[in-house]
Amino acid sequence: MSRRGRGKGRGEVFAGDAHAPSYGPLHSRARVGKRVRARSRGRGTASVLLCACSPLSLFQSFPGGLSHSGALASRAGACLLVWGATVLLHCGAANHSGKDTNCSEIILIQEIVKDGFHRDLLIRVKLGTNIENSRTCNVLIKYHLPTGLYVDPYELASLQEHNVTEAMIIQDTVDLEAPDYMSEESDIFVYAKSDSQCSECFRTILPIHCRYHQPEEKEERAFVVVKNPELFVNCYNDFPSLNCWKQSDMEAPCSVRNKHICQWSNVKYKAVNQNVILQVPVGLRVHHLFVCVITLLVTVLCSGLILRAVFRHGHFSL
Repeated sequence: MSRRGRGKGRGEVFAGDAHAPSYGPLHSRARVGKRVRARSRGRGTASVLLCACSPLSLFQSFPGGLSHSGALASRAGACLLVWGATVLLHCGAANHSGKDTNCSEIILIQEIVKDGFHRDLLIRVKLGTNIENSRTCNVLIKYHLPTGLYVDPYELASLQEHNVTEAMIIQDTVDLEAPDYMSEESDIFVYAKSDSQCSECFRTILPIHCRYHQPEEKEERAFVVVKNPELFVNCYNDFPSLNCWKQSDMEAPCSVRNKHICQWSNVKYKAVNQNVILQVPVGLRVHHLFVCVITLLVTVLCSGLILRAVFRHGHFSL
């Protein structure tokens, strides 16, 4: 008995048998086996095993057909295990793809407006496309300001009165005149409002002010870094984006006007601008004597002019 075109791979069809009446059908089987091998190369191990577990390959692998029932049953059991593992892999891939589809990114954009020591920090938040009704959500942004920046509480009160900005300084007192090296870091709660131009967007403006720095030897400017804030969301409904990006919970006031405590969800987000950097002008130490002399002369001159005007135009009664 001789064999021709013996198969080289697993699950391949034998090319011929000495007891076969003709070679035509066997040659066609060999071509079928080649096609199976060619297709299985790009499908991975699971596809090759499934091809090997087909009914035709099971019977052709055992010349005795059903007489080798024990070997056939063992191979059928192995094929059943392979089929089950493949189904589980496909189900897991489908669930993973579905999760990525439902989880849209939350985007936060920061932008500095104005120049000099008095700036405005424009903040915009986009909750995602899967939130059908974002009007039922509230957005809270927590900033940790460095020593080189401060927020004026009197200015915040005025802006809140005109319904421009809602922000809350966590510290009890803020020294507005302290320089950078004598001040402390501060935390700010900023409540964003719904954007009329975008259904799932929120925006707010936070006025920030730069503090004076110590004179330097060579550098004429200092850099103040505003790190990315923490983003909190409070919604009446449960949305897929919140479930995907939620990290922890925090209790904080519901708003500036409403002092009741609400449960806020700390969520992950994608920052378009990483860490806002401000440049602050700094004096040079070599100009110390010159600045002191000029300041003293200007002070004496202005004081003399004021006294002259008082004695000339003032009315004194004994």
